[in-house]
Amino acid sequence: MQTNPPHLSPPYSSLVAVGDSFTEGMSDLLPDGTYRGWADLLAGRMAAASPGFRYANLAVRGKLIGQIVDEQVDVAAAMGAEVITLVGGLNDTLRPKCDMVRVRDLLTEAVERLAPSCKQLVLMRSPGRQGPVLERFRPRMESLFETVDALAERHGAVVVDLYGAPSLADPRLWDVDRLHLTAEGHRRVAEGVWQALGYEAEDVDWRTPMAASAPAAWLSRRTADVRFAQQHLLPWIARRLTGRSSGDGRPPKRPDLLPYEPPAN
Repeated sequence: MQTNPPHLSPPYSSLVAVGDSFTEGMSDLLPDGTYRGWADLLAGRMAAASPGFRYANLAVRGKLIGQIVDEQVDVAAAMGAEVITLVGGLNDTLRPKCDMVRVRDLLTEAVERLAPSCKQLVLMRSPGRQGPVLERFRPRMESLFETVDALAERHGAVVVDLYGAPSLADPRLWDVDRLHLTAEGHRRVAEGVWQALGYEAEDVDWRTPMAASAPAAWLSRRTADVRFAQQHLLPWIARRLTGRSSGDGRPPKRPDLLPYEPPAN
């Protein structure tokens, strides 16, 4: 599902991004060690189309939907931006124990606060890569996306359907941690949001999968599996068991709504 804004046409003069690591930009790493990501890419394009464009990114990795509501939503609503993007709840669905009724209620609360505060609210059906992990959590994810669709219809939000984009299911567009998109994946997300906001397409094929490639050798796949478990899966499990998050103590990526100049690549 993807809907276009019903009333306004670009260019927009300001953007606030709300969410977790997906919106923070992991794993689109810049040379200076910071993350770029789809929201920064989108802001750069919007800035080029609108002199004086302002951008804030309140996203922090690891945040659950309750934390997004408590820490980011009211701040974003008070900024008075023309466009707000909200992506949250997926971290909740990946937890061993997840109260989907509470997750849906919190997402509803977030949308009800944000929609009246901006000219255009953008929601997303988050992407999911192929593999057994997605299959395990697919029912929760799809329950979350049903709520996204219903809220968008009720509040006039744009929905960008990344879950239904074949290109973003390709494991080659996901980093070695298997949780975050590569730079090319973030570029495609930025293009999807750009078009959903009514801007002229720069890549009409962003949803189209990459050309097929020869499968990796068995030994290469097993080596990658071991590296993934050691570097990413085991630390993730340890944080869950101890109640810690990768975002603990981390400030928002770009906390103030200020004029935006994209960083050098």
